[in-house]
Amino acid sequence: MTAFITRCCKRLEAGLLLVLLLAATCARAGDIEPQRAALTPGEDGYTLSAEFKVDLGNRLEDAVARGVPLYFNLEFVLERSRKYWVNEHITTRSLGYRLAYSSLTRQYRLTTGNLHQNFGSLAEAMRVVGRIAALPVLDKDALKNGESYEAAVRLALDRSQLPKPFQVDAIMDRDLQVETKVLRWQFTAPVVVQ
Repeated sequence: MTAFITRCCKRLEAGLLLVLLLAATCARAGDIEPQRAALTPGEDGYTLSAEFKVDLGNRLEDAVARGVPLYFNLEFVLERSRKYWVNEHITTRSLGYRLAYSSLTRQYRLTTGNLHQNFGSLAEAMRVVGRIAALPVLDKDALKNGESYEAAVRLALDRSQLPKPFQVDAIMDRDLQVETKVLRWQFTAPVVVQ
């Protein structure tokens, strides 16, 4: 009788191990990849438009669907390169997003400052997070006509805003990490004839 129970337990352990391995291979880590970005001169100043491909991964999608809010930071930096010195810092602009799911209304809520938007699906909310249109970043007088500048933009998951158990897990668990990339490009201020 004991031998039968031991064999059944070993088979059960092997089956459980196989299920865990399959679940681990099915889970995927997320990434945020910049597609394009541009600075556009306007009447009041320069605006940033950017587009990102956002993929949270299975674990973070499941976490937000269970009510864990996610925080994202958009960071824009503009510098002027100098030959014999460090780059001159022109401006930094950051924007924060909060994404949460309400099980009562069954909607995802995206918050930026005092603006709130509700979405029926996570995909819709992530499309809005990944598209920045006409974000004012600097005054018109801040740039010199015809000068070349280095611009960089990045959208990242703010892990420091996650609940403490997720922060600890995110250090070791690849499925809770979102890889982010920085998009860098050269921008030349247009020459304005007066």
